[in-house]
Amino acid sequence: MSLTHNTRHRLASCLTLALLSLGYQGSAQAEVVYVSNEKDDTLSLIDLDSLEVINTFNVGQRPRGITLSGDGSKLYICASDSDTVQVMDLATHKIIASLPSGEDPEQFVLHPNDQLLYVANEDDALVTVVDVNSHQVVAQIDVGVEPEGMAVSPDGKWVINTSETTNMLHWIDTVTNQLIDNTLVDQRPRHVEFNQDGSLLWASAEIGGTVSVVDVSTRQIIHKLNFEIRGVHRDKIQPVGIKLSKDGRYGFVALGPANHIAVVDAKTYEVLDYLLVGRRVWHLEFNTDESRLLSANGVSGDVSVIDVDKLKVIKSIKVGRYPWGLAVKP
Repeated sequence: MSLTHNTRHRLASCLTLALLSLGYQGSAQAEVVYVSNEKDDTLSLIDLDSLEVINTFNVGQRPRGITLSGDGSKLYICASDSDTVQVMDLATHKIIASLPSGEDPEQFVLHPNDQLLYVANEDDALVTVVDVNSHQVVAQIDVGVEPEGMAVSPDGKWVINTSETTNMLHWIDTVTNQLIDNTLVDQRPRHVEFNQDGSLLWASAEIGGTVSVVDVSTRQIIHKLNFEIRGVHRDKIQPVGIKLSKDGRYGFVALGPANHIAVVDAKTYEVLDYLLVGRRVWHLEFNTDESRLLSANGVSGDVSVIDVDKLKVIKSIKVGRYPWGLAVKP
């Protein structure tokens, strides 16, 4: 039986959608966004070509922080209420291991050596260092009360942790796993982000309503960002997630229940714009070439997609309940 061109095209399209729904990892597949849904105990997968959810997977209890391994073959998942970091094989989307993360892991960061994972244990005022190859705890480092945010410098020298109640950034030497210094910031710091060359660190303060820019060489604050949105009460402007573009042009700051993302000139620190997204915007992530910025909007249960060149929100994608973290696989 001979098939018409249109019939062949329809069949090919159906086959492509079927493969995507199964998480097929073919060479022509678009980038995939992994989204942790805190209250559903699931991950949603978004295809960045179609901008549609293509699959959902059950994971541990209360997934929050997520990050890819260096080679992109595995996804690490902070299953906070399961008191573990789960390891997902992205070829099969199966959980293949659980790492001894300490209690209530919330955020973590993977060292550039792709071997050491630094995990914030919120209930124990600790940072746990885990070897992802041996599955052994290498060290536990005492930090401030309610540790959350984690960042590692591009050269791997520093790991920074934020403590929400102590209101400090804690500087950890990755060679010795010792706490070297503390930087006092505004109330309830939630997230930290290094710029591309590692010379600056941006730290959000949720209740303080500010972002501090820190000189890494001196560990001192050199600038403080404030935000003001017309029609939004200042108490709702609560900075959380931050992403800095690799070209040094923009800083993007998620402003929590203000439901906006601030667009900041990363050189002059001028706030250029506020982009309206979903409710309680939490964490942010770029796609590979940074043409798209994605935001996890917890209360509205969706992900906003932003065209970075146009600084415009182009779509809202419904995911699970209370999306929290984002990771993009090329």
